[in-house]
Amino acid sequence: MRVLMTVEIPTEPGNLAIKDGRLGKVIESVLSDINPEAVYFATRSGNRAAYIVFDLEDASRIPVVAEPFFTELGAKVDLTPVMNREDLAAGLSNLR
Repeated sequence: MRVLMTVEIPTEPGNLAIKDGRLGKVIESVLSDINPEAVYFATRSGNRAAYIVFDLEDASRIPVVAEPFFTELGAKVDLTPVMNREDLAAGLSNLR
């Protein structure tokens, strides 16, 4: 299932992770594991944020994907099922 993972990293833990070199390592480790369709970095509520679209093959992978952000960066993580244009067209074609 295609999901949008939103990762919000509070300022202080993010600052510490930058200073000790963890921020980039945690992000790269997760991204290399999930092979995302798209990744964007921005701010959200004044914090660092990442928006990552990827295929979640099985719900049992959620801890593997989310825990590094929780434990290493003190981040908030949201996972939301999403569709692309083709998915939406396929879903709408099934409506009667």
